[in-house]
Amino acid sequence: MSLGYVAARVGSFFLIVWLAATINFFLPRLGNIDPVSQMLVEQAATGGNLQTGLTEMIDIYNEKFGLNTPVWRQYLNYLGDMSRFDFNYSIANYPQRVTDIIGRAMPWTLVLLTTTTLFSWLVGTLLGAIMGWPRAPKFLSFLMPPLLALNAVPFFLLGLVLIYVLAFRMRLFPLLGGYTAGTFPALTPAFLRDAFQHSVLPALSIILVSLGGWALGMRAMMITTRGEDYVTYADAKGLKGRTIFLRYAIRNALLPQVTALALVLGQLVSGAVLVEVVFSYPGIGNVLYEGIRAGDFFVVQGIVFMLIVSIGVATLILDLIYPLLDPRINYRSA
Repeated sequence: MSLGYVAARVGSFFLIVWLAATINFFLPRLGNIDPVSQMLVEQAATGGNLQTGLTEMIDIYNEKFGLNTPVWRQYLNYLGDMSRFDFNYSIANYPQRVTDIIGRAMPWTLVLLTTTTLFSWLVGTLLGAIMGWPRAPKFLSFLMPPLLALNAVPFFLLGLVLIYVLAFRMRLFPLLGGYTAGTFPALTPAFLRDAFQHSVLPALSIILVSLGGWALGMRAMMITTRGEDYVTYADAKGLKGRTIFLRYAIRNALLPQVTALALVLGQLVSGAVLVEVVFSYPGIGNVLYEGIRAGDFFVVQGIVFMLIVSIGVATLILDLIYPLLDPRINYRSA
């Protein structure tokens, strides 16, 4: 791999992050929403009367958040803040900083979605590889129809079904939340057990939906790989079926699966939104949803920017490690 190629890929990464961050800045402002006015009016209405001096308060808050400056000045400040991963204060939850809000929610999302994504990828890929091999057990062929049927169901819809059947009717799991209300989060066996019970249903909805897609993709690649010359040659040499399956078929069929996994891991936050909203799970997706509802520019921009960077980093790493996964890929001539 040449240094020129690495430099070009890193340059492309920063260019993509800048373009996406620019869109991330201007898109929330297209709705002509004044988040400060909206927040203060809602607070005044909640108090039962209209606060005096509301206009002066709006002007002070706009100055505090830098929203009273021209858009180009806000954009330059935004780029400077994003380069330092400083996402400013939350408008809807002032004086909390966006980084603190994200920091509290991120572990919930990472534990839930990273675990379920990796588990569904491993199990689905293994099932697909076995089902695409001619010596696979016959009973596995009956698994594909239900897996494909579940794969066509959205995460949140299956989540609602699981809530109704397993939580509401059978009362096997908690209905909502990440832990029992009133419990103080701490790394204790009792709290971890409680959090695990609350995470079963959202995890189950993600795993059941994802398995079919991973299995179908790997099965298709295994069927294609079986017809390649190197597999036929390995079989003609008299190699054991297990060796051909592991070292020749799976290794070459795995590249598209690894690519898809890297992109999915980079988009964990976007995939968390509806699942966490349905289950009222205290993760980053729920924070993003509440930020969009409240018109909280800085929360939305901070979370979306993290998503942009994670996807870009996942794609960059994938490009750089491809030659390690497949020696036939060579970038020296690039």
